[in-house]
Amino acid sequence: MNRPISNRWVLLAVAASAFALGCETGGVGDPCIPEDEYQAGFPGYSADEVNVESRSFQCETRVCLVNHFQGRVSCPYGQSESQISSLAPNDPARCRIPGTSGAVATDEITAPVKAQFSKRQADKSVYCSCRCKNAAGSTEDGARYCECPSGFKCEKLLDDLGLGSAELAGFYCVKDGTSYVKADVEASPLCTFGSSSDQSDFYCGGNGKNPPFN
Repeated sequence: MNRPISNRWVLLAVAASAFALGCETGGVGDPCIPEDEYQAGFPGYSADEVNVESRSFQCETRVCLVNHFQGRVSCPYGQSESQISSLAPNDPARCRIPGTSGAVATDEITAPVKAQFSKRQADKSVYCSCRCKNAAGSTEDGARYCECPSGFKCEKLLDDLGLGSAELAGFYCVKDGTSYVKADVEASPLCTFGSSSDQSDFYCGGNGKNPPFN
């Protein structure tokens, strides 16, 4: 399965349309898998970054937000160099292209992937969102903005760096209680699968498998 590589927000800004920036609120909070994850060599996101995919066809808002998230949505436990070289593509511990089983070589992710932080998994940091204010905190510039639904707040995520990013810079609807605190996230253990009696703070579901596993 081949899909185009999605550009980072700073590169998408010039071409982004008002509709693509998310003027509709329907579907805010729905899960999404960024297009980057359909690339075999993509190693995953960094928790130090915010990324906005402004043409996501998985989202009614057309905005898939990646808000200070580490790794891949589709691979919560990540994979190491040794796993890549020693395990078959369809092994449950391997990362795969979303929606595939690893039955063929083109399904496998070829880069090492860091595990997600157990306290900031994808449900807290990767989902459909919309732009609710510009970088100055205003909605009076003629662009179209959304009002965040219940359970979300309008939070500033991207500054206007003057690199053609003005149409994406600003505030986005973020789930209540999920504001990024660097120290708290970095103190969180990584997703790790242990025995059935050791599935507390380190366990990230899937019985230790990296979904999707068909």
